[in-house]
Amino acid sequence: MAVTKTRKLPLMEQFFAVRRFSSALAFSADGSQLLFASNVSGQFNLWRVPIEGGWPDQLTAFTDETVRGAAVSPRDGSVLVCADHDGDEFHQLYQLDSERGWPEKLTNEPQVQHYVNGHAWAPDGTKFAYAANGRKPSDMECWVRDADSGEAARPVFGEGMFSFPGPWSPDGTKLLAIEARNNSDSSIHLVDVEGGGSRELTPHDADGIFAPGPWTRDGSGFYLITDAGSEFHGLALYDLASDRYEWVEEPTQDVDDVAVSHDGRVLAWIVNEQGYDRLRLRDLDTGEDLPEPDLPAGARPHLTGAEPPLALSPDGSHAALIVSSPRRPPEAWIVETATGRARAVTDSRIGGLQEEDLVDAELVSYPTFDGREIPAWLYRPDVDGKVPVVVSIHGGPEAQERPVYQPLYQYLLSRGIAVLATNIRGSTGYGKSYQRLVQRDWGGGDMQDWEHAAKWLREQAWVEPEKIGVYGGSYGGFAVLTCVTRLPQYWAAAVDIFGPSNLVTFAKAVPPTWKRFIARFVGDPETEADFLMERSPITYVENVRTPLLVIQGATDPRVVKGESDQLVDKLKSLGREVEYVVFDDEGHGFTKRPNELKAYGLAAEWLEQHLRA
Repeated sequence: MAVTKTRKLPLMEQFFAVRRFSSALAFSADGSQLLFASNVSGQFNLWRVPIEGGWPDQLTAFTDETVRGAAVSPRDGSVLVCADHDGDEFHQLYQLDSERGWPEKLTNEPQVQHYVNGHAWAPDGTKFAYAANGRKPSDMECWVRDADSGEAARPVFGEGMFSFPGPWSPDGTKLLAIEARNNSDSSIHLVDVEGGGSRELTPHDADGIFAPGPWTRDGSGFYLITDAGSEFHGLALYDLASDRYEWVEEPTQDVDDVAVSHDGRVLAWIVNEQGYDRLRLRDLDTGEDLPEPDLPAGARPHLTGAEPPLALSPDGSHAALIVSSPRRPPEAWIVETATGRARAVTDSRIGGLQEEDLVDAELVSYPTFDGREIPAWLYRPDVDGKVPVVVSIHGGPEAQERPVYQPLYQYLLSRGIAVLATNIRGSTGYGKSYQRLVQRDWGGGDMQDWEHAAKWLREQAWVEPEKIGVYGGSYGGFAVLTCVTRLPQYWAAAVDIFGPSNLVTFAKAVPPTWKRFIARFVGDPETEADFLMERSPITYVENVRTPLLVIQGATDPRVVKGESDQLVDKLKSLGREVEYVVFDDEGHGFTKRPNELKAYGLAAEWLEQHLRA
């Protein structure tokens, strides 16, 4: 057993004493302030801070709602936000004036989902667009509402689809919309808001991603992100007159986001370079690239699968994004586009920890059954001798483990426990062929990737081979349950956070808007029940011999509580070691700071107890 070098160990609470952010980030109408959503108050509320830095002002005071998106009116600076209650994902719309007025609730449909993003407002600020499934629970449609008349909102696109509004044209008469068909197939439509009707701009036969970006200054076209004809997502400029697009950034690695300033002068985009975010800037008047921003090496953190967006001030003088690195918690950063100088305008390091107290990530890979190399982030503690290791498996599964601050990892490292955070098949960032390997193969090739992670670790001279744990949430929770039921010989401890245990009941219970996708993602519960049960952890529950902690949110709409209930009930009837913790006021993720601290504190204690024993 490894022995940690003599020093005073930080408390678990210190690692979690950081600010988290949600997917809301925008400049004020005059560009002097940055608006962001953070849980510094204990709940995700909207805040604003001067772009020079300073004390942030709290703009909302929600206690049970979580702000997920925000858009600033270019006309009067009022702010449109969407927020859900106790993580139920039935987001409602609110509007507050620019002077910290109390939010006015615009929608009161507790069983309807409403979403806004940063480009919800038309350029003149007289109307805004949002997505909602109010007419049919399975359809996400694009709606437009007049900001002045009080007239009811009207659907303008998306009947029978899963769609979201994109940016408005400069004259405010047209709207780009994205129709999502599955995780690897989407198309862009041009919606005539005033005249009615729409036109698909990117028809295609083979699956491909087409995601709309901002318009050009003159309205002749717009930027888009696509992987058509390529393994990776590239940045292109679409010309409406010719119905063709040309590459701005050819797809050799994924372009994850794009923005243009309101004056059309500055273009910004983010490239995923082996998990690290790289911000690119261009002066559209000269066509010249602007200086490389002086940002820390890291990436944008995720919240419930969403990344905080990239934002540009109206005049293009400043860019903003949330950046985190393994040894630096998430911060809101402002970049001067002309010089590349960057500064953090928040400081999340409120736990008394310094960078030298934390461990950086090393990009490694390990071989798997079919000859592929699986990329992973390795965190090793500064200790002597062999150490336990936790294999961490991200959710999604079509997502990516990034080099960002993970308080649970850093706590475990301080206790002499290493972490291997894997990007197994199905992860994004490594090409669409790699991403699609997991589709309709949950518990197949991915399971062999987890097994080969354990085998590779056992071969490392610094690893204590009988002290390997496994941890994950959502799909990562499914992975944990698969590991302890179908690969029980490898694991000394396990933590499952809201993971599906029965793929048939999981597929039947997903939200209505997901049902059109579930057969493509996982399998059809009506026609392929035998196949799904063969891949379900619940089928092999008698094999469990690993101590298991299960954490679940009672209001989770994605992986309902019944998924954890049936597994835990069966394990208890078999006399297995299992602990079950349910949070009555949480959904798919933790929105309340006390709950977050309790959940991850329990996970940390469980892993430490069983791996350090």
